[in-house]
Amino acid sequence: MMGGLVLKLRAEERVLVNGAVLEAVARPARLRVLTTDADILRLRDAVHPARADTPVRRLCHVVQMAVAGAAGTDAALREARPMIDALRGVFDRPRDRDALDAAEHLLAGRRAYAALRALRPLLAREAELMGRA
Repeated sequence: MMGGLVLKLRAEERVLVNGAVLEAVARPARLRVLTTDADILRLRDAVHPARADTPVRRLCHVVQMAVAGAAGTDAALREARPMIDALRGVFDRPRDRDALDAAEHLLAGRRAYAALRALRPLLAREAELMGRA
């Protein structure tokens, strides 16, 4: 039995894998990713620049640009650090602060994809705090 992550894509859905955009062409598709530690981002889960309208979404977009290869990890870290510091003043739960600390540490270690994953839970928390839940 083969292991790995199975991605189910709808027709014309796109996914970013290690900097390459893949698209299911005419019909739904299933892909099995056998490479461990592959950076995979469904583009429907990506934060579009026009939707980067909250502090956490803006931060996720900055990190996402490093994942996509549109910005370097060092540049993303320089841009993200003040954003992370500002968010530390808003998020008071230990797990939220841990997520921010982890994201900063992972970016410093040039692991932008892992940093983006660390930030994902903060999107829902931010929506909750802003009354958008």
